[in-house]
Amino acid sequence: MESSRTLIESWTRHLTDGRRRSRHTVRAYVTTAERFCAFLTEHLGRPIGQQELQALKPADIRSYLAFRRADGLSNNSAAREVSAIRGLLKFASDSKEEGEPANIPKMKGPKVTRGVPRPASPDEILAMAEDIADNAIEDWVGARDWAVMLLLYGSGLRISEALDLTAGLLPLADTLRVTGKRGKTRIVPLLPQVRDAIEHYIDLCPHVMESGQPIFRGKRGGPLSPNLVRRVVQQAREKLGISDKTTPHALRHSFATHLLAGGADLRSLQELLGHASLSSTQVYTAVDAAHLLDVYQNAHPRAG
Repeated sequence: MESSRTLIESWTRHLTDGRRRSRHTVRAYVTTAERFCAFLTEHLGRPIGQQELQALKPADIRSYLAFRRADGLSNNSAAREVSAIRGLLKFASDSKEEGEPANIPKMKGPKVTRGVPRPASPDEILAMAEDIADNAIEDWVGARDWAVMLLLYGSGLRISEALDLTAGLLPLADTLRVTGKRGKTRIVPLLPQVRDAIEHYIDLCPHVMESGQPIFRGKRGGPLSPNLVRRVVQQAREKLGISDKTTPHALRHSFATHLLAGGADLRSLQELLGHASLSSTQVYTAVDAAHLLDVYQNAHPRAG
């Protein structure tokens, strides 16, 4: 019987070498796995190995989440932990099928109730991206979906703009020339992590990258359908208990709001988003003000 320590070590190599996850993500996932297995050892009263993980019931996962909630775990962090646990259990199942094997308990993270629109947090976005990639039927499909999610959030592209990118842009540089609405082109930054994700997908993709052909391809080699991206995002957010307003297009809103909160000016944001007028960009000031109000109410000693 494979021990939890041996299994976690194998999973760590899978995340690092097979899935190409960042050191930060691997460290967070491994920490969750170690904490989860330590809890189960005490909860079930016996050492935890691969067979025990395969036999878990939904009540066991709920008990762990209740335990973590007692430590003050936030909704965003809970979503990441649920995603990490799901990945570990899928790996322990040895299943090569698409989606979750039947013996993995159905898990749903905490639903975040919002009275006004809010951007998804980076933790929620990464949890969704990882869940989508890890549940893909083939490694190259998982790498593709991971790259698309990072591109939507990391560069603020509309889904149509991302899926319209062609192999003529290769090799990738530090920026992308994007054609948006009304044929207007703009230059957007390409973060190293996003570029690495796209290049990793290209390395695995079985379809030839010819100039004029889309970079992101469907399983049969045609253009990737935006409806497919929307569907896998919907499935991931439902499993993680993330707001149903977190659509692929919402990743663009999150990109804008987080840049504004980080000090970006409206004119620069207008250029990055490809808005024809500044008034279209100014909507993000209201969203950011709502975020700042949340921070104030949670942090200021006299806010209550």
